[in-house]
Amino acid sequence: MLGLMQDWPLLCHRVIDHAAINHADRQVVSRSVEGEIHATTYPQVRARALRVAQRLARDGIGMGDRVATLAWNTWRHLEAWYGILGIGAIYHTVNPRLFADQIIWIVNHAEDRVMMTDLTFVPLLEKLADRFESVERYVILTDAAHMPNTALRNAVAYEDWIAEVDGDFTWAKFDESTAAGMCYTSGTTGNPKGVVYSHRSNVLHSMTAISLDCIGLSSREIVMPVVPMFHANGWSLALSAPMTGAAMVMPGPKLDGESIYQLLDRYQVSCTAAVPTVWLMLLQYLEATGAKLPYLKKVVIGGSACPREMTRKFQDIYGVEVFHAWGMTEMSPLGTVCTLKPAYADLSGEARLDVQQKQGHTPFTVEMKITDDAGRELSWDGKTFGRLKVRGPAVAKAYFKGEGGEILDAEGFFDTGDVATIDRHGYMQITDRSKDIIKSGGEW
Repeated sequence: MLGLMQDWPLLCHRVIDHAAINHADRQVVSRSVEGEIHATTYPQVRARALRVAQRLARDGIGMGDRVATLAWNTWRHLEAWYGILGIGAIYHTVNPRLFADQIIWIVNHAEDRVMMTDLTFVPLLEKLADRFESVERYVILTDAAHMPNTALRNAVAYEDWIAEVDGDFTWAKFDESTAAGMCYTSGTTGNPKGVVYSHRSNVLHSMTAISLDCIGLSSREIVMPVVPMFHANGWSLALSAPMTGAAMVMPGPKLDGESIYQLLDRYQVSCTAAVPTVWLMLLQYLEATGAKLPYLKKVVIGGSACPREMTRKFQDIYGVEVFHAWGMTEMSPLGTVCTLKPAYADLSGEARLDVQQKQGHTPFTVEMKITDDAGRELSWDGKTFGRLKVRGPAVAKAYFKGEGGEILDAEGFFDTGDVATIDRHGYMQITDRSKDIIKSGGEW
């Protein structure tokens, strides 16, 4: 016997629909690539995303087509994501920090038909474009006033491009298991491998991320995703913030300590996320100027292990709670977050820091185990170390086009390539890597 509940597919564009209807006054503020600050709202993001979808459809882009984005975190990039998602096409975030040959390889391997890019990366693309085999058009995420002279194929300014349609458009209808996004991981041996997220996996992952024992977002938050959207699915923040109605502050291309501080302070950001190198620059700026962080409540740190002293400074000097997190491109990327369970909640000082050095515990939707090399499961005693394996609805079961062959064990677990311990409370700590999977310069 089956249940009698409605069939309501978990589709990513429903997130921006929800935000536009229920959180219409919440702003998305961006530092633009051109330099000025731009403010918009969720209804405006949705309206312009519909134009993106309509314009892509007019160019013949549809179900399953790959649309590359080579761009910083701005409102235009956010609109582009939802527009791509809304027609059943696939956003492919390209990491500009990869080697040129790797960028060429992944664009060709993904068979991207459209490249949407910021002004920053036009010179790079002009050098590489002759080696791209499938790109039919370049959409430059700017307006006519800032549009450069470029020989890129069918290049057009984003604002002119979406102005050619009226936005009177309806999102496509399709199965929730339809591919939504693609991100290549450069942390494995050989060529980068494509991880393909589905609408269902993205929505479930974002619902997991917003829970209190993970990032813990709400409509009262002002969130600044410093982690670029080209890093491992943007750590879900492009979905999880609108899902909760949290306001967003998008930092654009300027990630130095002073620029980040200006946005944190001016817009009273309460939650932010990035790799340790970004926070090191911020802390150096704070120490040099004596500035404080009166509004910031929590900082999510992942990408590489968070230094103990960084956690100490954020918490003891600035009163900001540190959420040490771990994950992988193959996990969408959330794996664990080091929030404190009752067993550790009353700890303070060095004892608390000891726990916070761990990568944390899994939320619901992530299963985890450690095994020996023969695949035998090992005990959770905080001392025994083994191969870290995971499974769940937002964990990859294969790479795009079958690269790398079979990647799951007999029980459906994915081998992360990390070596770890797990204590009796479920807190995982990475002790070594059998291969360098996580890179703070590109992937989480």
